[in-house]
Amino acid sequence: MSNLPENPRYWLMKSEPFKYGWDDLVAEKEGTWDGVRNYRARNNLAAMRVGEQAFFYHSREGLEIVGICEISVADILDPTDETGKWAAVKVVPKTKLPKPVTLKQIKAEPSLADCELVKLSRLSVAEITPEEWSIICGMAGI
Repeated sequence: MSNLPENPRYWLMKSEPFKYGWDDLVAEKEGTWDGVRNYRARNNLAAMRVGEQAFFYHSREGLEIVGICEISVADILDPTDETGKWAAVKVVPKTKLPKPVTLKQIKAEPSLADCELVKLSRLSVAEITPEEWSIICGMAGI
């Protein structure tokens, strides 16, 4: 059971599976989402609240959403940043998707045409609307 805050926001976080994949997060039980050096992605990280959920997306290899993680610690400074201007969060794995949802499937769904994953394809931490979240969860079989 999740501890979703009131009026939760939903997110999508990209990681290259050969660097840090879903299985790595599961093995660690809690991971730090750091190393983001894009201002919009940083602002998204800074806006996250404990209990909010994010899709875990494998970029470069796979190009698919493979799981759902939950923000366990919010509003922390990126430990890899000596300047103190970049944000980070900690996440815990919640659910491996029964059916991964590929970028190709997302692009083929007209109701997801405005999804930040599609519109801002290079953004590593994107916001997902509640409607998009629901559609993608349905595509994943949950």
